[in-house]
Amino acid sequence: MNPPAAVSSRREYLDWLRGIAVLIMIEAHTIDSWTRVEEHSRPAFAWAIIIGGFGAPIFLFLAGISLALAAGSRVRKGRTDAEAAALARRRGWQVFGLAVLFRLQSVLISGGSFESLLKVDILNVMGVMMLVSGMLWGLGHGRWSRAVLLAGAAVAIAMLTPIIRATPLLDPLPDRLEWYFRPYPGRTTFTLFPWGSFLLAGAAIGLWLDATRTALEERRAILIMSLVGPLMALAGYAASFLPPIYPVTSFWTSSPTFFFLRLGILISLLPIAYAWNTLFAGRSVLKEFGIASLFVYWIHVEMVYGVLSAPIHKQLPFGQAVAAFAAFSVFLFALVKLKDKATKITKDTKPFWFVRDLRGLRG
Repeated sequence: MNPPAAVSSRREYLDWLRGIAVLIMIEAHTIDSWTRVEEHSRPAFAWAIIIGGFGAPIFLFLAGISLALAAGSRVRKGRTDAEAAALARRRGWQVFGLAVLFRLQSVLISGGSFESLLKVDILNVMGVMMLVSGMLWGLGHGRWSRAVLLAGAAVAIAMLTPIIRATPLLDPLPDRLEWYFRPYPGRTTFTLFPWGSFLLAGAAIGLWLDATRTALEERRAILIMSLVGPLMALAGYAASFLPPIYPVTSFWTSSPTFFFLRLGILISLLPIAYAWNTLFAGRSVLKEFGIASLFVYWIHVEMVYGVLSAPIHKQLPFGQAVAAFAAFSVFLFALVKLKDKATKITKDTKPFWFVRDLRGLRG
């Protein structure tokens, strides 16, 4: 009797779903930046923005899953729990450093003040929450205690968001620190409350996936998620009709019910990605987009919002903006292929003489 098939070392359906997030991200940014203001009242524009709003949660959710899977893999390869947690925290610091570097690039290309360097964007939130997730992962002893810590922290942040947005207790904080906790026009695209909850919840789901050792166990977990996800989304939607329990809240920004609705949708996307990847195995544009997600994010934001596209900022009718989004996506994929080709050439090329000398010095 043949042993059960092992889980693939790279879960390609996560790459596929990350590729979907890349397309949603490009759509959100191009439609927002290039569509005429007078077109914003169109229902089609409103739906485009709603769909675009799922890009960031998917990225944060998948970052949490990847963090937990990576930590589990390191432990199985011989690392201690403390070492795996430290590496997770180090990755958080690296992402946070990339966030600052990304802002520096924007200032150098398109100009801006010193404060622009401190703007809080998705990479800032991702870096901080990866650091927090690494700390919580290290505090746990075993998979279940870690899952409880991560899921509990996700729920706590979601439930506290309306309170954090309204409390005067944060007023004494320096503005640059306060921007991480509640929105400030022009300085915070994202905040830790509630966006950080998506990464923490993803890490809890990642622990669940990491517990699967065979393809059959993974399919069972995915099947359960196909039930849990829609039920959570429906529960979040139903709860939005209940009398409010917070003095001040907004369904679209700070409401915990909208968080759980979106989280339910994110969990539901995993079975869809798994099924799609199973039916259409092999190379995929979306998988390649997903693998290159950081590269696409890094290059496209400045193209969309910066000086390069200034002539069409807020100038296109909605239909033309959609067409421009499609054409721009093709262009970005071409750049991904060029980057991959350049990377391959670099790997295959023998190092220059001074690199060889440095390698000799190390020996």
